[in-house]
Amino acid sequence: MFSDAGKIVTITGVVTFFIGLFMIVSDKTGLWNGFNWFGNLLFDFRIEKDNFRLYFPLGSSIVLSIVLSLILFLVNKFIR
Repeated sequence: MFSDAGKIVTITGVVTFFIGLFMIVSDKTGLWNGFNWFGNLLFDFRIEKDNFRLYFPLGSSIVLSIVLSLILFLVNKFIR
């Protein structure tokens, strides 16, 4: 039981690391700006006043939750 959990955590960590590395490298080099839409979705609330700034990324959080749930489901399905 614990060996399966260790595999899932390890694979998820490695995939997350490479996705983050890809996003950092693509942002620094400017080769691919495909994530410009992320953070500017329909339910991402941004309120800016004189002395107050609030950013509540609800839409981006929902999209990220769906994507991560799908990835974890597929990893869980194909690991066993």
